Amino acid sequence: MADLKSTFLNVYSVLKSELMQDPAFESSDDSLNWVDRMLDYNVPGGKLNRGLSVIDSYRLLKGEELSEEEIFLGSALGWCIEWLQAYFLVLDDIMDNSHTRRGQPCWFRVPKVGMIAVNDGILLRNHISRILKKHFRGKPYYVDLLDLFNEVVEFQTASGQMIDLITTLEGEKDLSKYTLSLHRRIVQYKTAYYSFYLPVGCALLMAGENLDNHIEVKNILVEMGTYFQVQDDYLDCFGDPETIGKIGTDIEDFKCSWLVVKALELSNEEQKKVLYENYGKPDRANVAEVKALYKKLDLQGVFAEYESKSYEKLVASIEAHPSKAVQAVLKSFLAKIYKRQK
Repeated sequence: MADLKSTFLNVYSVLKSELMQDPAFESSDDSLNWVDRMLDYNVPGGKLNRGLSVIDSYRLLKGEELSEEEIFLGSALGWCIEWLQAYFLVLDDIMDNSHTRRGQPCWFRVPKVGMIAVNDGILLRNHISRILKKHFRGKPYYVDLLDLFNEVVEFQTASGQMIDLITTLEGEKDLSKYTLSLHRRIVQYKTAYYSFYLPVGCALLMAGENLDNHIEVKNILVEMGTYFQVQDDYLDCFGDPETIGKIGTDIEDFKCSWLVVKALELSNEEQKKVLYENYGKPDRANVAEVKALYKKLDLQGVFAEYESKSYEKLVASIEAHPSKAVQAVLKSFLAKIYKRQK
């Protein structure tokens, strides 16, 4: 795995070097330096699970060791996902007015960056098309790859982000709208498609598969993505900021978090009043009131039970799939996220 990660990081250097040779930057050292720094700050700093999962999944589907070219192509697709992730996070942090990401200041909060970060996000998105064109234009699945990135994933994720953002509009905050079905809709579109379905979709296309024949795989991965986001919501409140690399702000930001939805379900009228009066307010005292109520309702225990049941259900769905290779891919994904702490 360590070898694979170092190979993967080497491919990042190759792709970055190719992008830096773009004629748009030829006559400007300032532009080159900016893009160089912007890429290194935003693209390779995460856990890289999404990107590495493309190579893992392809190897499991193929059932044999991969050639150098296959590892390079799988890595290039993996990096396209990491570029997509960077694009989403740069813009998401601006929209959420966040402070830290991956243990460092959000890109837009770096001195001299500010709202230039919006344009950087657009650049990051356009880099993906360039990588795909350079390395996959001659492949029979090129059009399907473009469709996967553009339609299935980017549009779905932007739609999820929109639903998420309009539920937190100032002056229109209404906790009574927060239900499990709304939470699921946001999660499905905002996280599950690009974090879970996209890496496997890329691997299936590389393996010569038609994605229309793998709807059940997509459904299982979307379920997995939902479980992953519930974990994320839980860690935002109960996780260690040192471990997860950011300070959780879901309570202050009035997010439609799984925790607040469960709290609303379990609260009596008096407890609901505490939520209505304190949720979505930036003051530490308000946040402390909400966290105290979460503890009183034993949301940690409720989450532990949810996690256990979700895991059992996912394992059953995976084992019902007829292909052992596909089962191996899905189990590998599940193993990476089960009981994670960050």
